Amino acid sequence: MENRRWKWYYDWYVLLGIALVLLSVVLYVIHFAFFRDSHHIFIYMLGDLAFLPVEVLLVTLIVHRLLDVRERRTRMEKLNMVIGAFFSEMGSKLLQGLSDFDTECAEIENSMLLELGWTDKDFLEASRTLQRHECRIGSREEDLEDLRDFLNKKRDFLLTLLENPNLLEHETFTDLLWSVFHLTEELDLRDKMTGLPEEDMEHICGDIGRAYSLLLREWLGYMKHLKQEYPYLYSLNVRMNPFNPEASPVVQ
Repeated sequence: MENRRWKWYYDWYVLLGIALVLLSVVLYVIHFAFFRDSHHIFIYMLGDLAFLPVEVLLVTLIVHRLLDVRERRTRMEKLNMVIGAFFSEMGSKLLQGLSDFDTECAEIENSMLLELGWTDKDFLEASRTLQRHECRIGSREEDLEDLRDFLNKKRDFLLTLLENPNLLEHETFTDLLWSVFHLTEELDLRDKMTGLPEEDMEHICGDIGRAYSLLLREWLGYMKHLKQEYPYLYSLNVRMNPFNPEASPVVQ
């Protein structure tokens, strides 16, 4: 079906091109029939052909490029709104919950304590800390059931996000959503969260570690975006930082 559609588009462009060329020929014939001046026709034809490369440069390489950049910026802005909805609805709470499984979380807590005065240099240093950090997910059977219940409640929300076509513009966020959705399925398919075989627990820890690592990087990148574009939203997220045990929306 898809191949037929592309063939139809291709045939349509070919027919349109042939029709336009024939129309041009007909108009030149009419011009010659009325004025009998082939010299005038060829002068303007050559003039138009000489300007054609410049026109291609202006329209295709410059104007089209500017429009493409503007359209891409608009799509990315919409995507950042989707990312914002994700962290507001479940991402921040999920990050807080998954960090409890990371036995080495203390190594990055201080680096993740955002401040209002952070600069690009601070975000870069925090990003480097995350790159060096190796998540060590420990088995916490007592928390797995709560995690499963939380993710199940957000399943429909996750599916709605995955249906958004703008996600094609942001591969890392798409990978994050798929990893979280996979973790949701893994936990939901198990009747109980206690007494699991050691190999199975290692598998679940691997899924948690994958989602947690992607979530950390995406969260930091989104915080940088808020700092640059929406300082008031950044201020709220600084106060509600999931790595701050004393987080509070109250401005102090």
